[in-house]
Amino acid sequence: MVTRHVRHVALTILGWVLLVAGIAALVLPGPGLLMIFAGMTILSQRYAWAEKRLRPIELKAMWGAAESVQTWPRIIGTCLMATGLVALGVYWFLQPDVPSWWPVHERWWLIGGRTPGATFAVSGLIAWSLVIWSYRRFHNKPHALARIEELARSN
Repeated sequence: MVTRHVRHVALTILGWVLLVAGIAALVLPGPGLLMIFAGMTILSQRYAWAEKRLRPIELKAMWGAAESVQTWPRIIGTCLMATGLVALGVYWFLQPDVPSWWPVHERWWLIGGRTPGATFAVSGLIAWSLVIWSYRRFHNKPHALARIEELARSN
């Protein structure tokens, strides 16, 4: 009984964390729509309002994932952005000294300490994993795209 209650509370907290982080990732680096979808999927197990809103978010997230791997320029661009995020995160995390060319006060150099660096690096790794997942699921698979379109029409 207690274990079941703890599990429900933990899943609810995880759902809300993913939802809020996904909303933040819409403007910050990261896979916002997919995080929102994951959070809403978890919350839909407990809340009717989340279940009602889940399908449109799922369709947008899947369509975005499918579109991101339809052409090689998109795939390469996404991979370069993900690699850039990881590189920036590692650089930020290492906290190198302020360069001589830095035009403002040194306190503005790599603001936030190591936490933003770790966040950038993790976001880049998540982006890489999502590119691989999207590529395997959608690239050169017109039936997968047709299924998304069919689900969108049925809603």
